[in-house]
Amino acid sequence: MTGTGPEEAVAEAFEEQRGRLVAVAYRMLGSRADAEDAVQEAWLRLARQDPAAIDNLAGWLTTVVGRVCIDVLRSRKAKPEASYDDRLPELVVTEEADGAPEDDALLAESVGLALLVVLDTLGPSERLAFVLHDMFAVPFEEIGQIIGRSPDASKMLASRARRKVQGTHRSTDEPQQQRAVVDAFLAAARSGDFEGLLRVLDPDVTWRTHTARGVVVRLGATEVAAKARRGVHTKLTGRNVLVNGEPGILVSDANGKPRIVMACTVVDGRIVEILSVTDPERLASVDLPERPV
Repeated sequence: MTGTGPEEAVAEAFEEQRGRLVAVAYRMLGSRADAEDAVQEAWLRLARQDPAAIDNLAGWLTTVVGRVCIDVLRSRKAKPEASYDDRLPELVVTEEADGAPEDDALLAESVGLALLVVLDTLGPSERLAFVLHDMFAVPFEEIGQIIGRSPDASKMLASRARRKVQGTHRSTDEPQQQRAVVDAFLAAARSGDFEGLLRVLDPDVTWRTHTARGVVVRLGATEVAAKARRGVHTKLTGRNVLVNGEPGILVSDANGKPRIVMACTVVDGRIVEILSVTDPERLASVDLPERPV
């Protein structure tokens, strides 16, 4: 029986880090494909290195992925940007109760759509400092080396980013509690129960819908409840899914064609934010789970 060679050992060590690196890159870039490309670039650079010269492989890989992400973000900044309301992060739609692939679970964990939208408004260095420090506990000394700033400057960047995301809704409810609230919302909508809708909606709820003609925003429980009730007679069927880790629903027509993807953010037992996509072009770009046979 032969021992593991140096190349195999490096490949094995890299695979142990892959899930974390993809999670870092996804939070930085908001795109699973771009995140996987960034991690693949890190692997290519690692393959050209002498493993013996790397003291801390995890730190080295984080630095490389961080620098790749910074370059991608800076190149995006050079292009015209969509308005804040029109921003739509890449949707990660997975089955709710199945054994989802490990990388999907990592991507979805704690990355609500509202947070991704706000992260997309940050400057590249701000975003990296916040993501690495606040989400992955990377020391400011290491962050400073990645972005070419001092530890104190990196700390200031993270602090500035933190202030910008403070208003983002992040649920502390258990997943089962979140799903129960969303199920109650859908049941009330189907039955036209206006009072039932108001019970599960936060008074300041926001419903943002990405349509083929642009973004439609509805504000307040009364307006959202009135809109939800209008779908009571539609011949559409929905099933529970997770959308970026949040309870959602995938709505299809009688032929099984997806028509709507909806995600709900639940805080303290009430829905505070709804994001739905009805734009056929956007829906076609989403990797949707197949309907069970």
